[in-house]
Amino acid sequence: MKRVGDLYEKIYDIDNLRLAHKQARKGKSFYTEVKLVDQNEDEYLYKLQDMLKNKTYRTSEYEIFEKQEGSKLRKIYKLPYFPDRICQWAIIQVIEPYLLRTLTDDTYSALHGRGVERARKKVVRALKTDPEGTEWCLKVDVKKYYPSIKVDKLKLKYRRLFKDNDLLWLLDEILDSNPDSGVPIGNYISQYSGNIYLSDFDHRVKEVYHVKHYFRYMDDMVFFAKTKEELQALVVEIKEYLWNELGLTVKDSWSLFRADDRGLDFVGYVFTHDNIRIRKSIALSIKRTSSTIRYRVNNDIELNRTLYFRFNSLQGWIKHSHSGWLKIKYFDIIEYYVDEYHDKYLIGEKNGKRRCI
Repeated sequence: MKRVGDLYEKIYDIDNLRLAHKQARKGKSFYTEVKLVDQNEDEYLYKLQDMLKNKTYRTSEYEIFEKQEGSKLRKIYKLPYFPDRICQWAIIQVIEPYLLRTLTDDTYSALHGRGVERARKKVVRALKTDPEGTEWCLKVDVKKYYPSIKVDKLKLKYRRLFKDNDLLWLLDEILDSNPDSGVPIGNYISQYSGNIYLSDFDHRVKEVYHVKHYFRYMDDMVFFAKTKEELQALVVEIKEYLWNELGLTVKDSWSLFRADDRGLDFVGYVFTHDNIRIRKSIALSIKRTSSTIRYRVNNDIELNRTLYFRFNSLQGWIKHSHSGWLKIKYFDIIEYYVDEYHDKYLIGEKNGKRRCI
């Protein structure tokens, strides 16, 4: 693939920086640091432009904290909104098309148009159209994926894509800023780096191993085959390649099973050939959200944005699964009050009498 150059000036173009601010602030407009930029957008964006033009930009110090995500405790690295988050959005807006064209069609996560919904549809289609070829399933993920990424190997991957030295300098500046090993969870650019790091492996699965039905959501990988023996041989190949070429270790918890015996737990759903249900942790979140909203209603406590957006997000999970009973049992009885909050939030205060539910 031909390397691409002459991109750096597009990154610090003021229109690109304005768009980066617009995109980065979505869902965060009430943050104090975002409000500061909003109040004097030109001053901040032209300052960032000067940093990039003169190559004086340096990644800010990270705020590091731990966050529980399901059963996993993750170390999160947070950078200031200005200049760092805006800068990373500006970079991705320019280079994303060139990153996407290196990826296979069944690579998902943090990619425009390639999220959970597309992954769900593709898995369902494979199961429905090729039941024989999807009888057996292998599920694999990488041990501590982000911290295990080798930054020197990642830099080489970017250099195979781009020949713009100024762009590479900026990418190196961000990649080298991590106080620990690997790439930091929380950086916008890390999401793309995580996908690019495994892109050669994706192509190998399709073009060398000839796996017809393969799906990857970051480091969560799913392989289907007609027989158990095919996947038993494949897992040996996978382990060797990932360790020898990328320095990655497959978790010991990898699993090989008949798809209909236990179902494939992937991207928040559990799939079989004739059923799709919500993962247990999401079902539990539905129950807890319903309970919290009911408590607030019964105690005349206003709902908040977090609950409003969580409710609507969970509605989407229910809609795309065979778990409608969860909506009937937990959400139908509170939907009126969520809609009431929506009306107040968007079109002004409206009085509504509350009752216990």
